[in-house]
Amino acid sequence: MKAVLEVRGLTVAVGSGRRPPVPVVRGVDLTLRRGEVLGLVGESGTGKTLTALSLMGLAPPGAVVGGSVRLLGEELLGLAERELARVRGRRIAMVFQDPLHAFTPVLRIGDQLAEAVRIHQRPRPRRESALRRAVELLDFVGVAEPSRAARAYPHELSGGMLQRAMIAMAMANGPDVLVADEPTSALDVTVQAQVLDALADARRETGAALLLVTHDLGVVAGTADRVAVLYAGRVVETGPVEPVLTRPRMPYTVGLVGSVPRADARVPLAPIPGTAPPPGEPGPGCAFAPRCPLSQPECETSDIPLLGVDSLSRAGLAGAAAHEAACRRIPLVIHRGTTGLFPAGEARAGGGGGGRHALPRTQAPALSPLSRPGPPAPDVVLRVSGLARTFVPGTGRRRRERAVRAVEDVELEVRRGETLALVGESGAGKSTTLMEIVSLGVPEAGTVEILGQDVARLSGRTARLLRGAVQIVPQDPLSSLDPRMPVGDIVAEPLYARRVPRDVVAARVARLLAQVGLVPGDAERYPHQFSGGQRQRVAIARALAVEPALLLLDEPVSALDVSVQAQILDLLLRLKRELGPAYLLVSHDLAVVRQIADRVGVMYAGRVVETGPVAEVFDGPRHPYARALLSAVPLPDPVAERARRRIVLPGEPPLGAPPVSGCRFLARCPVAAALPAVGRTRCATEIPRPAQATSAGTHTVACHFPHRGLPWERTRTDRGATGRPWNEPPDRPPVR
Repeated sequence: MKAVLEVRGLTVAVGSGRRPPVPVVRGVDLTLRRGEVLGLVGESGTGKTLTALSLMGLAPPGAVVGGSVRLLGEELLGLAERELARVRGRRIAMVFQDPLHAFTPVLRIGDQLAEAVRIHQRPRPRRESALRRAVELLDFVGVAEPSRAARAYPHELSGGMLQRAMIAMAMANGPDVLVADEPTSALDVTVQAQVLDALADARRETGAALLLVTHDLGVVAGTADRVAVLYAGRVVETGPVEPVLTRPRMPYTVGLVGSVPRADARVPLAPIPGTAPPPGEPGPGCAFAPRCPLSQPECETSDIPLLGVDSLSRAGLAGAAAHEAACRRIPLVIHRGTTGLFPAGEARAGGGGGGRHALPRTQAPALSPLSRPGPPAPDVVLRVSGLARTFVPGTGRRRRERAVRAVEDVELEVRRGETLALVGESGAGKSTTLMEIVSLGVPEAGTVEILGQDVARLSGRTARLLRGAVQIVPQDPLSSLDPRMPVGDIVAEPLYARRVPRDVVAARVARLLAQVGLVPGDAERYPHQFSGGQRQRVAIARALAVEPALLLLDEPVSALDVSVQAQILDLLLRLKRELGPAYLLVSHDLAVVRQIADRVGVMYAGRVVETGPVAEVFDGPRHPYARALLSAVPLPDPVAERARRRIVLPGEPPLGAPPVSGCRFLARCPVAAALPAVGRTRCATEIPRPAQATSAGTHTVACHFPHRGLPWERTRTDRGATGRPWNEPPDRPPVR
C-alpha cells in the first residue's frame, strides 16, 4: 500500500536567546500508510511532540528543521506559510494535548468548528450550514447535547468534551493524516476510553492514517498497528506493535516496557536507572549507553543504525512492517524481570551502570527514631466514619440550593504497615477526603480518628503532637517546595518545628536524602535544579522527617514518566518495608494501585461504592462502576488488551453531587438500563448501603444489584450499555 506520509532524516534544532540551536530531533524516519496507526512513544524530552509539530510546520520560532516530510508525494518542508495553511486542517490535521489552550477562549465551540469547515471546503458553505455541520460533528464524536456544546465557550466544557470537540475539528475536512499529541494524558480512564473511541470513529470515517504520540504503552497496545520508540531524538526501535511490546530488543525499550505497571496482575517493576541526556549532549555513539547494562566501549564511540531483529529484516526485506532496533548487542530472549537486564524490584535512583547520565550510587542507611520510647501505638492508624463535606458555591438567597456534597458517609480504616488506595474519576471526592483527614479539624459530619484520637476533641497541645503523625506527599511537589530554600532546609523544616537540636537535624537530613536515593550534596541545591522525579523524592524525604505513622499520598506519580514512576513506586514499597508507615494513597491510575496497595476503596460522586483487598476487587469487581473503571484501564500487552471487553460509560463524571436520595451512579449505570421498572425505582429512591460481597467479610459493595464476581469476559470490545448484563453468566452472549 502506498505511503500517505513519509518522513526521512527529520532533524530539528532549537535555540534560545543568544545560544546556538541545539539538536533535539536527530534524523527521524517514519512511514504511515492509509488507515494505519503508528504509535510514537518514549520518555519526556525525547522529541516526540517536537517531531509531531514539525510535520505540521509548527516548530517553535527559531527552530531549524531539516530532512524531508512528504504528504502524498508533496514536500511540506520549505513550503510558504500560505501554502502550509492550505494543507493544514484539510490534508493533515492535529489533535493537541491541551485542548483548552488550543481553542480560542473568546469564541464558541460551534463557531470554531464552523470556521474550520468554511476555510477549507469549496464552494464555501454559508455560516448557518457550517454551524449545522459543527453540531453533526460534535454528535458524531459522542459529545452529549451537541447543540448546547456548540453554543458553549471552551472553559464551560469538561476536559473530555473539549478533547472530543478537538477531534471533531480535526476530522471536519476528511484529512489524509491525523496527528494526535498525547490526546488522553490528563483524562480519567473512563473518559480516556470515550476519547479513544471518538478517535477511532474519526479515523474510520475519514480513512486517515493516525500518528499517535503518547507515553501510555497501554493505549498504544490497544490502538496502534506499529510503534516507533524515540530516545534522545532518534528512533531506537520500530516494528509491529506486538513484537515490539512483547519481545523488545533495544535495551531502552526493554526498560520502558518493564517500568509499566499492569492492572491485571501485580508484576515487579524494573525501572531504568539514571536519566535521559539533555538535548545536544548525545555524542556520536549510542545515547542510551550510559544507562545500558549491555554497554561496551564501542557503543559510546560509533553510531548504531537500525538493525533487523527478525527473519524478514535479516533477509533484506526491511520495510514499514519490519522489526528493527538500534543495538548491536540484542538479547536473544527478553521477558520482564527474568533477564537481569534491569532487575525487577531492585532499581534505585542511584542504580545503574555508571556513565555521564547515570545517577551516583548511594548507601541508604536505616533511620534512627526521633521520639522517645513510649507505649505501643494502636494497630489501627486511621479510622474514618460517616465523613461528609459540603461545598456551597456562590452567594445570594439561592446559595444553599446549589450546595454540592463532595464527600458523603465515607467509611475508611487503615492499619499499621498497610496501604489503602482510594480510586475513582476526577470529582469523586478522593482528594477532599484526604484534605479533611490532614486538616485535623472538626469534620462537618462523622468522625476522624488518628492513632485512637478523635480529631474533633483534640486540645491545642495534643493537635501539635499529633500533627507529626500525619504527613502528606502532594501531587505537584514543585508547588509545595519553597523555591527560595535549598533542599536541605526544606527537609529540615519539620524537624526544626519540633525543636530537634541542630546537630541531630544535620545528620538526619543527610540520612533522609540517602534514604530516598539522593546524595548529601543535593542538600545545597534548590528545587528548580531537580527533575520531577527527584523533586518527588525531596517531598517524600520531607514527609518522612518526623517519622509519621500515616503518610497521605495524593497522586504521587501522576505527572512522571513511566521509568521515573517505577523508581518512585519502588522507593515507596521499600520505605514501607523498612520504616513501617501506613499509606493512604489517592490515585486515578489503577495499574499503580495494583502495584502498591493492599486494599482499595472505589469512590463515585463522594461515596465509597466498593472496598476490599486489591486482588479481590480487581479480579472480581462487584459494583457496575468498578467494573467499568477496571475495564477501561489499558494493558501494555497488545494480545491481552485487544481481547478484553471494555465498558464505555455514557456521560461525564460528576463534579460532586447535589444531596439527593437514590444511587448517584444511576444515570450512567449499564445495569440499571437493563432493569425492570421496579428495580430502577429502587435505585432512584433508595441509597445503596455497603454489604458483604464475600463470606470472608473483607469485600463490601454498595449496590442493590451487584455483580456475582464472575471472571472477566474475553470478548472483543463492546460500547456503551450493550455489553453483558449484571446477572448473565459468562457463557451466554451479550444482549444486543
